[in-house]
Amino acid sequence: MYELVVLGGGPAGLAAALEAWDQGVRKIAILERDRELGGILNQCIHPGFGLQIFKEELTGPEYAQRFIDTLRETQIEVVSDTMVLAWTTDSDCKRIQTVSPAEGWRQIETEAIILAMGCRERTRGAISIPGARPSGIFTAGTAQRLLNREGFMVGRRVIILGSGDIGLIMARRLTLEGAKVLAVAELMPYSNGLVRNIVQCLRDFDIPLLLSHTVVDIAGKSRVEKVVLAEVDEHLKPIPETRKEFECDTLLLSVGLIPENELSLQAGIEIDPKTSGPAVNQDCQTSQPGVFACGNVLHVHDLVDFVTREARLAGDGAARYLQARRTAGRDVSSAPNSEQTVFVRPGKNINYVVPQKLTLPLDEDPIALLLRVSRPGKDKEIQVWNGDRLIKIFRRERVAPAEMERLVLSNKELKSISGEIRVVLADTDPGTESERTEKSGGAQ
Repeated sequence: MYELVVLGGGPAGLAAALEAWDQGVRKIAILERDRELGGILNQCIHPGFGLQIFKEELTGPEYAQRFIDTLRETQIEVVSDTMVLAWTTDSDCKRIQTVSPAEGWRQIETEAIILAMGCRERTRGAISIPGARPSGIFTAGTAQRLLNREGFMVGRRVIILGSGDIGLIMARRLTLEGAKVLAVAELMPYSNGLVRNIVQCLRDFDIPLLLSHTVVDIAGKSRVEKVVLAEVDEHLKPIPETRKEFECDTLLLSVGLIPENELSLQAGIEIDPKTSGPAVNQDCQTSQPGVFACGNVLHVHDLVDFVTREARLAGDGAARYLQARRTAGRDVSSAPNSEQTVFVRPGKNINYVVPQKLTLPLDEDPIALLLRVSRPGKDKEIQVWNGDRLIKIFRRERVAPAEMERLVLSNKELKSISGEIRVVLADTDPGTESERTEKSGGAQ
């Protein structure tokens, strides 16, 4: 029986497994459905990874290889080309059912699990685009894999719907390969990609970004021949008189990512409706004791460096859970009661916050809250409240839904918390932080 099994061998799974190993866990296995470790990073051949973790700019495969090389120095077992079907749990262990070409059906027993399955793309069917059904319509990630790993050019005249980061990066990639990207259309009045990608992938190549636009028709028989765009009103409804026709052979969809949580749902784990990922505490532990989650299966991240940080939390949390199981007199199989839990809620203009709960007592390590705002703005404050006590204020010159915010709170700042923590986005107040904290009755 293993101590820990990690589901997924992408950046989250690799970092989590290595952290658990560093914390003394020795019987670890990584289950990966692909033939190779690395996950999505293997097709991300562009630079821009690793600036925070490694303090240098790497491509996706280079970033993954750093962890793979370290993994080879351990005795962590890698089981590739293996699909996880389900798992069951009891007080003694968790039993994972897998299937693979090499071994067929197999059952694996483990004390703890880390979920690191990543996410998938929304497809045409998920957003109900009208029009014909010809070939030449791809999700941006599929096009990226075909071009970067398989060597297939997906099109020559391209429209991209959605300004997510993968779509922006593919606009540049296709241009460099000789294609003509006619436009990137975005339904919202703001981009859903990082500012650096808008500048480096669109503006540097004179690719138009059409905000408040969507696809209203697709024409073509065996292959896409024409895509029709139109502006949308404040209710996101197309305005017929603004229709624009583009002769093209390819439509790429970059319209959002969905955490891969079919296994989590099947196992009865609590899912946050905002993130579509498990609800977790500060150790990344889900509602099922001994099951942890990190990376894009938990919530969609902007940067792989954020994934690595979070995965290390999960790996450390799993190691401490396993140690607690070996500590006499401590029952770690039971869930904490209401007096031991402080819930973290998104307030005004905040879309979601992770972790969704804090399990008391807290240790001395600082706690990072990861969140996304629900609308862009300038000169804003992100305020953290416990009841009517203002805990801390984080000032931001600008915020955007596409860019995840990371708020670090010290053990001292979280001292004596109870009930519920609420995070809100507000306009910058001319008063000082200490003045408002004093008015609210809090103490820094």
